[in-house]
Formats: sequence, structure tokens, C-alpha cells
Amino acid sequence: MTHESPQFNGLKVLVVEDEAIISFMIEDMLRELGFGEVFHAASIANALLAVERNRPDVAILDVNLGGAPVYAVAEKLEAAGVSFAFASGYGRGGISDAWAGKTVIQKPFDLIRLAEGLRACLAAGPSQRPV
Repeated sequence: MTHESPQFNGLKVLVVEDEAIISFMIEDMLRELGFGEVFHAASIANALLAVERNRPDVAILDVNLGGAPVYAVAEKLEAAGVSFAFASGYGRGGISDAWAGKTVIQKPFDLIRLAEGLRACLAAGPSQRPV
């Protein structure tokens, strides 16, 4: 059974996640939803490079990468006009107040919650928050 959504077909997505198994699990879900290309980054430095080199259509950001907050990547995505959602095991409580308006996908999530979160963040578009 496929869960492809025309809204996602062919889109490029950046997954910023430091746990490889979780990153590949998310990729499998994204492929099932119809995303075209999936790029991975496990560190802030690699994520910043991926935004420059591959300019995704949307991104999923794990809030905590090896103990470091992912907000530098969020700022880069904002500046590039790329929509993104945070993924956090702490839900909204794990997000800095400065980013409170962004979509948060509560970990662990399933395919339906991932799709809902990505639809919400794409519908909201990139914010006009100054960076």
C-alpha cells in the first residue's frame, strides 16, 4: 500500500539527524510519501553545506545534534527561504521560544504524523522572521 501524496512528489528533502538508523527510517517514510531526493546530514557543519549544495525544498531538523542545538541550520534555511519542521522527542517543549511558530513533529512518529507535519510546514511556508 502506498501513501504517496502529489504534494510531495519529486520534492528534495534534507534530513538532519545524528542517529543513522533514525535518519534512514525517516528516508524510507519520505520515499513512501513520494519525495524525490533525500539528503542526510548528521552534524551542523554537514547540514549547512547540504543547504548550500543541494538547496532542499523542505527539511526535517532534529533539535539536538550530538548535544548541540540545530538552530544555526534553521537560520540558514530561513535565509534561503526553505520550509522546515523540527523533530523532537520533547515536542514543543524542546524548541527554543524564538522558533515557537515552527512546525514540530513529536518523536517517535509514524508515517501519518510525518506527512501531517510536512504538509503543515509546507503550507506555512518559510517565515518572515528576521535572522
